[in-house]
Amino acid sequence: MKRIVTLTLVLVSLTLLTCEGMSAVKGQTAKKPGARKNSVVYECPMHPDVTSSKPGKCPKCRMDLRVKKSDGDKSSNSVDSKSPSTDKEAGSVSVREIPDVRVLDQHGRQLNFYKDLIADKVVAVNFIFTTCTAICRPLTATFRRVQQELGEQVGKNVWLISVSVDPATDTPERLRDFAEKFKAGPGWTFVTGDPSDIDAILRAFGVAITNKNDHTPMVLIGSERKGVWTRAYGLSSPVELAKLIGEMSESP
Repeated sequence: MKRIVTLTLVLVSLTLLTCEGMSAVKGQTAKKPGARKNSVVYECPMHPDVTSSKPGKCPKCRMDLRVKKSDGDKSSNSVDSKSPSTDKEAGSVSVREIPDVRVLDQHGRQLNFYKDLIADKVVAVNFIFTTCTAICRPLTATFRRVQQELGEQVGKNVWLISVSVDPATDTPERLRDFAEKFKAGPGWTFVTGDPSDIDAILRAFGVAITNKNDHTPMVLIGSERKGVWTRAYGLSSPVELAKLIGEMSESP
């Protein structure tokens, strides 16, 4: 009888030890941290070297930081998948067929965008809007300096074009007042028009946006007759930009 009781107690003890062991294992499993989530990284569209773990603005160009995408997620609709990381960096780009849509200049004159402003010309194009409180004024001031550097060439050998990315707000009158503040001379055209037509222009240049505040501080310099386009950072040295534009007009 004693042997039976003793055996029973041994079996009970083994059972308890097994249960405690399983509980311990389960406890350890429960305490095991879950898979670590990938942290979100934000970067500047024009300065990939500027990154942050939180949303904000680029300290260099004041553009909104965007969520950094993997190489496989990058859109193929942009002018170029790489953005210049220094003021002096430039590179060749591919521009789609530019639409010959009707637009208005800062004087209210109706123009055909491609025929009147692009075809057979060497042009430098930037993108602005008059209510911008970030980079648009510096971009326009830079174009003003470029105009001064190029002198009489503007309107003769080369042309400057500033396309509004907010055509619903930027009437010709608003653009005229804006242009006058920066002493825009002949050969420098500010463009607005029907939003759908402006959007077609932006798509052709590869700079289409859904939010006007996300517009690119890029300058596109090209000769449609030669089929050659290049890009540069819009806040580069005016001397450097004028040099690029001059070289485009002189190249065979």
